[in-house]
Amino acid sequence: MIRTQRAHLIVEAQTHAGMTGKNNEDRYAVTSFVLEENNRLPVLFAVLADGIGGHRAGEVAAELAVNHIMQVIAKSDGHHIRQAIEEAVTEASNAIAAHSASNENLKGMGATCALAWIIGDRLYTAYVGDSRIYLMRGGRIQQLTVDHTWVQEAIEKGILTPELAREHPNVHVIRRYLGSPEPPEPDFRLKFFDGEGDLQAEENQGIQLLPDDALLLCSDGLTDLVWNDEILETVRTRANSKEASRALIDLANSRGGHDNITVVLVSVPSDFKIVVKKNRKIDWLPWLIGGIAGVVFVLLAGSILAFSMLGKITATSTPTITPFPTATGTPLPTLTSSPAATTSPTMNLPIAPTYTPWPTNTRIP
Repeated sequence: MIRTQRAHLIVEAQTHAGMTGKNNEDRYAVTSFVLEENNRLPVLFAVLADGIGGHRAGEVAAELAVNHIMQVIAKSDGHHIRQAIEEAVTEASNAIAAHSASNENLKGMGATCALAWIIGDRLYTAYVGDSRIYLMRGGRIQQLTVDHTWVQEAIEKGILTPELAREHPNVHVIRRYLGSPEPPEPDFRLKFFDGEGDLQAEENQGIQLLPDDALLLCSDGLTDLVWNDEILETVRTRANSKEASRALIDLANSRGGHDNITVVLVSVPSDFKIVVKKNRKIDWLPWLIGGIAGVVFVLLAGSILAFSMLGKITATSTPTITPFPTATGTPLPTLTSSPAATTSPTMNLPIAPTYTPWPTNTRIP
C-alpha cells in the first residue's frame, strides 16, 4: 500500500486520562493509504490499544502495540488481510513480551487492541481483549466485537446478566491480551446481528459501509460508564464528529472517569461513493509488430530502388559510346508513424465535503 496525506472518510480521535489522576495508558493511530499505484483504491487503517500494568508499564505496552501493528500493516499489500493482521498481532505481542522480560519494572505488562481496516467501502476488523468496535447505522447501534473477559464468558454461559456483569469484581479480568506468554489469536468475529454464530460472524468480514454510517473504536474507560444506546444518542445528536467524540468523553468523566477514555470515530459522508479507475497498462505487442513491419518495408523499398538504378550497358560497332540510359527509381513512400499510446487518466478520488484531521495520541487537558 502507498501512504497518503488525506483520508477518504471523516475521522476524529480523542483521548483523556480520566478523573483519577492516573497516567493515560491508551494509545491509537489512524493512517490513510491507496492500495497500489495502478489501483488507487482508498484505504483507512485505525488501531487502538489499552495498556495493562503498573508503574507506566501499560503505556509502554500500548505504545509498542500500536507501533508494531501499524508498521506491519503499512508494509502489507492490502490483499492478504487476515494474514497481515495475524502477523501484526503476533509481532506486537512478542515485542511486548520481550520488553517486559528485559525490565523488572515492566513485568506483567500487556495491552488490548482493536483495529479497523477499511478498503474502499469494505470493513474488516480484528481485536484482542476488551476494547470495542461499534457500528452505528440509522437508528441502530451494533457492538461488532466480543469482549475477551471473565464476565463475558459468564454472560454467555448464563451465569451473569449484562447488567450484573458491570458491577462484578471480575469485570476487568481479561482472558486474551498482547504480551502474553503465547501470542494471542486475533478475533475475526464481526457480530453484525445479535445471536449470530461464530462462523457467520467471521463471514461478515468485508461488510459494506453505507453513507451516514459511523464506526467507533473505544477503550473500556468509555464502555464501563456509558451504555450502548447512550453512545448512539450522543453521536446522532451532535453536529459533527469532533463534538460527538468530545461529548462521549465528557459523559464518561461526568460519571467518575475512573479509567482512561479513548474514542476513534470514523464517519461516512452522506454523499459517499467509491469510484476507482485503474491505470491502463500499455499493450506493447501491437507496437512491436508494427515496428518490425515498418523496418521490413523500408528494407524492401530500398532494395527495389537500388535494382532500378542498374541499367544494361548497350555496346555498338562504332567507337561512339552510348551513355547509360537514365535510371528511373521508384520513389520511396513516406512512412506514417503510429499514434502515441494514451494511458487512462489518473483516478480522481471522491472527496468528502469535510475532512477532520486527527491527532496522534493527543491528550485532552
